Amino acid sequence: MALSRPADNEYNPYYGGYIRRVPDGDVFDFLTHQPDTLRKALASLSAEQGDFRHGPAEWSIKEVIGHINDTERIMAYRALRISRNDPAPLPGFEQDDYVRESNFSQRTLSDLLEEFELLRRANLLAFKLFTDEVGQRCGTASDSPVSVRALIYIMAGHVEHHLESLRVDYLPHVK
Repeated sequence: MALSRPADNEYNPYYGGYIRRVPDGDVFDFLTHQPDTLRKALASLSAEQGDFRHGPAEWSIKEVIGHINDTERIMAYRALRISRNDPAPLPGFEQDDYVRESNFSQRTLSDLLEEFELLRRANLLAFKLFTDEVGQRCGTASDSPVSVRALIYIMAGHVEHHLESLRVDYLPHVK
């Protein structure tokens, strides 16, 4: 069953940019194709190029993919908890701290991309039978209300945000 796009009151306005990146249509179909899109965008990179940073304070390409994986896990966990009517507020996370503590630089780009593919496949299996009623369930994450379907759209839009960054800020400058 397809989930309808979340209403503006189902998420913190900060996430609106991510949600707007998701095209109209079946969000699950869109989610299904993102691992291949990400892999194709990075397919020509060497192991050394995975460590490329477009600025001294910026994340490497491998750190961007690791961050995508961390965020996929966190948003999926939030969606699971809220879908099960768990009323407990869910904390936020500091992305820069997560990346700093990750050791993503010690992993291969291929390994990080495979991890994303497996995470996404598991999430799709868990979420594909959500009804629109379940999708509209709301909870609290990062001190803001959020619905299950908003979290799913955020997951998709978050990847699109980083794909654009990779295409614009990273890939044209990799040597």
